[in-house]
Amino acid sequence: MTPSPATPGPAASVSASAGPSAPAPRPTVSLVVMGVAGCGKSSAGQAVADALGLPLIEGDDFHGPANQAKMSAGVALTDEDREGWLAALAAQLAARPAGVVLTCSALKRAYRDRLRAAQPRLRFVHLVIDEQTALSRVVARAGRHFFGPELVSSQFRTLEDPAGEPGVLALDATLPLADIAAATARWVSTGDTP
Repeated sequence: MTPSPATPGPAASVSASAGPSAPAPRPTVSLVVMGVAGCGKSSAGQAVADALGLPLIEGDDFHGPANQAKMSAGVALTDEDREGWLAALAAQLAARPAGVVLTCSALKRAYRDRLRAAQPRLRFVHLVIDEQTALSRVVARAGRHFFGPELVSSQFRTLEDPAGEPGVLALDATLPLADIAAATARWVSTGDTP
């Protein structure tokens, strides 16, 4: 069962005589939905953004043509290749202090710290998945995304598990999208900060 949206507190209430109630204020939170290729970042990110009433930034849209060409050719990106991409994502986060959901692999601690520097209260939702399931998902979307199945294993080799870092929620990537969105909304509503 999906929890109902949060209701405004007494200070935000509008009396019946004043007309219809104003919508509940959006949470001031910024999240990165992260994980390896095939974990479902785009779909889960959209579900989380919808649940929280926040805009979504699709991180893959900020890869330049050179990065896309490398990945399409089955060549894994280096730290240097990712530098401009991470800078663009950090700028997007900094430009949205009222909150946003960003999809980004954020495979290494250094990448996550780069994003945290742009938005200090940033939280991460890590979609955890095994390599075989991730591979089967990437194979299923072949031709619709520039990231090919031959790169999945490199993502697992590069991933530095964020467990133990502040402001990280790990969720099973195979859960239904509604469950991922609901669990994230509950986590955000606790008010815990990184």
